[in-house]
Amino acid sequence: MAVQKFKRTRKMALTEGILAGVFFGTAAIFIRFLGSVDIFSIAIWRLIIASAALASILLFLEKSFSFKLMRENFRDLLILGFLLGLHFIFFTSSVKDTTILNATVLVNTTPIFSMIVSTFIFNVKPSRLALAGLTLSFIGVCLITFAETTPTGFSIHLKGDVEAVLAAIVESFYLNFGRKTRGRMPILPAMLPIYVLAALIIGVIAVPAGHVPIVPSTINLILPMFCLGLLPTALAHTLYFSSLSNLKSFETATLALLEPIIATSLGAIIFFEVPAPLFILGAFLVLSGIIFVTKKD
Repeated sequence: MAVQKFKRTRKMALTEGILAGVFFGTAAIFIRFLGSVDIFSIAIWRLIIASAALASILLFLEKSFSFKLMRENFRDLLILGFLLGLHFIFFTSSVKDTTILNATVLVNTTPIFSMIVSTFIFNVKPSRLALAGLTLSFIGVCLITFAETTPTGFSIHLKGDVEAVLAAIVESFYLNFGRKTRGRMPILPAMLPIYVLAALIIGVIAVPAGHVPIVPSTINLILPMFCLGLLPTALAHTLYFSSLSNLKSFETATLALLEPIIATSLGAIIFFEVPAPLFILGAFLVLSGIIFVTKKD
């Protein structure tokens, strides 16, 4: 009896993108617990942990890694690893050099850059509903920013703000370029080499920059580092990339706008940082925009 080949659907990809956005919201929480660890160590270790997690899953499921497929797509995987490595460096740096709020909001300009790259370079244009949804979501993120900013909270952290925007730009290229690779490769055999290559590239950049990655030695650092590598990296980034099979790059990026909602909600629960009432309106607009993006004209 022939085994029916598993067919992916848009609904499944949307579910993956939404789950990715939810788990992305944990990243800022874990990074806050790693305040004494340098950016290169954080970026490398989260990728090493993610790589180990995916390798373990492949072994457990007894899945073939397909070295032949990796060799055929090695150039693309190397480019994606380079882009992902840069994204992690810029984003982690921005969290260190500006407020977590600024870093989170500015990196979530990715859908805008992704739509620009998609339209003008890859000739993939958004539908009217997707464009409306993206606009609504971005307005919602801006309201969340305003709600969480105190009158004295507009101090200038130019370096960190620029790093967050660069992280968004790099991620937009990562998503657009990765969409083609995702269509050619199964998700786990694609993401494992991307994570490994990204970790190696970060290491190559770190040494000339005078940063030798350290090994966390206390439980107070090991636990949040492990969670950072597992939840927002191994789980969220893998689901994020996987959703590209049936979504456009800016659709995937828009679903990630759940991140500031989840991060703020977790901050209220863990750090008792209760959001302002305007946050509710911002969250409503973000969710409404995501609903628009998930629809088709």
